[in-house]
Amino acid sequence: MTTVLLLLLLAVGAYLVAVVEDWTVSGRFRLAAPVLAGIALLGRESIVPRKPDRIFFEVAPFLLLVSAILGAAVVPLTPDLIITDMATGALFINAALVYVLVALLMAGWGPDGAYAMIGGWRFLGQLIAYAMLIVMPITAVVMRAESLLTTQVVVSQAGVWNIIYQPLGFILFFIAAMALAFLPPFDLTTSKGELAGGVEAEYTGVRLAVFRLGRLALIITLAAATVIFYLGGWQGPLLPPWAWSTIKILAVTTIMLLAGRYMPRIREADLLAWCWMLGIPLALLNILLVGVLVLVFP
Repeated sequence: MTTVLLLLLLAVGAYLVAVVEDWTVSGRFRLAAPVLAGIALLGRESIVPRKPDRIFFEVAPFLLLVSAILGAAVVPLTPDLIITDMATGALFINAALVYVLVALLMAGWGPDGAYAMIGGWRFLGQLIAYAMLIVMPITAVVMRAESLLTTQVVVSQAGVWNIIYQPLGFILFFIAAMALAFLPPFDLTTSKGELAGGVEAEYTGVRLAVFRLGRLALIITLAAATVIFYLGGWQGPLLPPWAWSTIKILAVTTIMLLAGRYMPRIREADLLAWCWMLGIPLALLNILLVGVLVLVFP
């Protein structure tokens, strides 16, 4: 029952993300926009490229969706509303979302098209850049919680949320989450202005609908992970736990969708240089600072 409920909430969340994303692009708040876009996609013919790697081409959209759902499986919305409170839940989120790379490489390689392939390889460059900036801030978070249980990570923030306790880690994780969701300015893998959609370029109809649903679910999962790692999860005054989780996740999602719209797209080479020359030293500094705080103020 819990699994069905959380999958339903994830679907509703994906719908709301689509509404917010349409608002950030068009400037109009239209609740019916995702429905109309979905009907339009489902009504289009699903065209198959002339010489695809058929297995990669067909599996990629579903793998993207599955990886987002797996990541959401260990995210608690309330102390009891979680699919599985896995002992290694904090790291399982990162492990599950590694398959986003696999899905996008398959989507790039499968159609045997130049634009799609360039988009897939660009995302590989992004992964090399941001991968450590996902793991290292999580390391600092679990150091404070003294547990990999995501529920315990939330409980550990009862006094002070991690966004205050380790603001540097929050900034690094948030940037890496945006890169993982290939949101602007890290949308190198789709780049509609130069790659005509990149990894999405060769998908139409139902396949494109599944691909875009997977991306929306991925954004929700990453926003929820940000909330449990840094914003106290379900904790808050007056309102019930599920309400605080919902409010925080939607707020983080909106910020993720809005932030990159006002920044120029970053070349993959520059992203690699900045992450490895600046991001990783800052992540190590964050781990050091949190370690000192944990020892001095246990």
